[in-house]
Amino acid sequence: MTTTTPHSPAIVANGLRKAYGDKLVLDGIDVSVPAGTIFSLLGPNGAGKTTAVKILSTLISADGGELRVGGHDVAVDPQAVRAAIGVTGQFSAVDGLITGEENMLLMADLHHLSKREGRRVAAQLLERFDLVDAARKPAQSYSGGMKRRLDLAMTLVGNPRIIFLDEPTTGLDPRSRHNMWGIIRELVSDGVTVFLTTQYLEEADELAHHIAVLNDGKIAAEGTADELKRLIPGGHVRLRFSDPAAYRTAAEALREASTDDEALSLRIPSDGSQRELRAVLDWLDTAGIEADELTVHTPDLDDVFFALTSGSGRPTTHRSNRPNQSNQPHQSKENVR
Repeated sequence: MTTTTPHSPAIVANGLRKAYGDKLVLDGIDVSVPAGTIFSLLGPNGAGKTTAVKILSTLISADGGELRVGGHDVAVDPQAVRAAIGVTGQFSAVDGLITGEENMLLMADLHHLSKREGRRVAAQLLERFDLVDAARKPAQSYSGGMKRRLDLAMTLVGNPRIIFLDEPTTGLDPRSRHNMWGIIRELVSDGVTVFLTTQYLEEADELAHHIAVLNDGKIAAEGTADELKRLIPGGHVRLRFSDPAAYRTAAEALREASTDDEALSLRIPSDGSQRELRAVLDWLDTAGIEADELTVHTPDLDDVFFALTSGSGRPTTHRSNRPNQSNQPHQSKENVR
């Protein structure tokens, strides 16, 4: 029986290490995934995301570290771990030569379900994943999205409470990807824990409660999507003017702002917070200057990914120049951690 509770981590890795020959793929990474949440592991190709999934799902062994999945020690009791998890890999496990229903019944046999129970579970999952009409057609005739839905449905036959999804939407069109997102959210709302790797940063942004960025075998940064975005400089408020005189007045007062004389616009560094936006608006009111357009730009996960997986991989210091209410530009410096 699993010892995981709603308040304890479903997946824990302390000091996870793995090398292939001279190449150190995972260099002592730490991961903790609370039960009933979505954890996303991001990183460039070859960063070790799939290796981490394979180790935690008992497909390969680690070279070091303490690992627990579903409350079970991965090294000591891998069978208990396998009984608690489901895995949907990068490449579909669907057999294209048999029907979708037959694929489901095959999984039911592998989970030692009775024929009656196997048919009940298969029918229930085929309906849940909108595959009833195609159930008796060869799976090789399915679209990419249908195959991925069938693949995930097969993973759920054993009713796992922890699911590893290794790039589950790669190659899917936007509609199929959004459909898969809905399915994943439904699983988590039922209390399932999801460990997700993905090449789509928007996917992690949309789904994950917690994100870790893997680079050079180490966790470069982790946190919520919003927390990670705040690590990266580049956020700004853009003011655009139609009146050249108003533009020049604002540019002279805000000497630290970037100017675009052709577009009559100013770019003021900002973290995008309500406090900073209010400071800009209050300054404009006090100065009697009216901007025709104000837009807020904040870094996205693409910016985070590129900053953390290139060069030193360390976020840089964020300098922010905020207008204050005394009609003078106010400069402050923040070390973002």
